[in-house]
Amino acid sequence: MAKLIYSAIMSLDGYVADTEGNFDWSMPDEEVHRFINERERPVQHYLYGRRLYDVMSAWDSWDTRSEPAFIDDFAHLWRQADKVVFSRTLRDPTTGNTRIESDFKAEDVRQLKASAATDILIGGPELAAQAFREGLVDECQLIIVPVLVGGGKKGLPDGVEARLELVQERTFSSGTIFLKYRVLK
Repeated sequence: MAKLIYSAIMSLDGYVADTEGNFDWSMPDEEVHRFINERERPVQHYLYGRRLYDVMSAWDSWDTRSEPAFIDDFAHLWRQADKVVFSRTLRDPTTGNTRIESDFKAEDVRQLKASAATDILIGGPELAAQAFREGLVDECQLIIVPVLVGGGKKGLPDGVEARLELVQERTFSSGTIFLKYRVLK
């Protein structure tokens, strides 16, 4: 059975975007980006909320052929993966390999986990909160950027309790830290 992995890049004080909605401070350097590429290489399914999908959709149309190889590599990985976007306002996808679902249905995600050959990434704290509440999240993979933004969109959901076990950590030369936790059931 595939694992459902909540993946996020967040500030040290726990935000994925600041009070103005900016997240430029979260852009990974080459070392971190290459690590992300390797971590996501086997992933064939992304589950997104609307806002994160809007951000990530830039990878679909960006001509990255003249960019550094690690940027072009991620674009290729992202374009090839299947994406499910949960949105009540978006009617048609703007990217390839994408379908829109108006509501998050736990049973559909359970079926995807049972049938997928590779792990599934879920992104966006609001969508992840629904998956946490349903007991669907198996791992949290967090990239913590050494910056304090003082407020904004929280990276981890309110109202969700879970016990976690640290199974991997890595510190990068920039001071960015990767933390991988198994969700204890």
